[in-house]
Amino acid sequence: MSISNEDQDRIAGAIRSAEAKTSGEIVCVLAQTSSHATALPVLIAAVVALVLPWLLMMFTALTVHRILLLQVLTFLVVLIPLCMPRLRVALLPRRARRIVAHHAAMEQFISRGIGRGKDHAGVLIFVSLAERYARIIADDEIAARVHQSEWQAAVDALIAHMRDGRIADGFITAIEVCGSHLAKHFPRKTGNSGARSDRIYLI
Repeated sequence: MSISNEDQDRIAGAIRSAEAKTSGEIVCVLAQTSSHATALPVLIAAVVALVLPWLLMMFTALTVHRILLLQVLTFLVVLIPLCMPRLRVALLPRRARRIVAHHAAMEQFISRGIGRGKDHAGVLIFVSLAERYARIIADDEIAARVHQSEWQAAVDALIAHMRDGRIADGFITAIEVCGSHLAKHFPRKTGNSGARSDRIYLI
């Protein structure tokens, strides 16, 4: 699932509109997947490839050379599809998927430097498509004033729109909710810099 340039422009416009009313910042990140580990697919492919020769020796009269060739081919045929993001993620238990996606969201929050400035609050709106995960993370300044449960409406909108294939609409709704909270607790001040990025980050 991808997001068009037009949708990226719509999201950027929503960020600009929301940030025009607050000294805070809103950062949006869309990840295709949060999990890049291939250990489990490799393990599954290896087990299948190791079992295959025993079955071939028991039920066929193939030569050792052909059995070894089939073993290598079987390993690759099993491994390649299992390494595709959707299948790789599907192999993980639901709890593990959420942990991996949450870890990726926290990495983005830190690496984007959200809310580091003085009197400057910020939130991250994070979506990971493969894991079907959405999360809003607020920095300490805004988290002290807005309970995590109050972001739930935005998270619910993100997930609902994601299911319908309308990712951009989900982000825009979430941006409006976050912008409302930021404007209430951190209103725009004269002289606030307008140099903040308003793009959505695709990873």
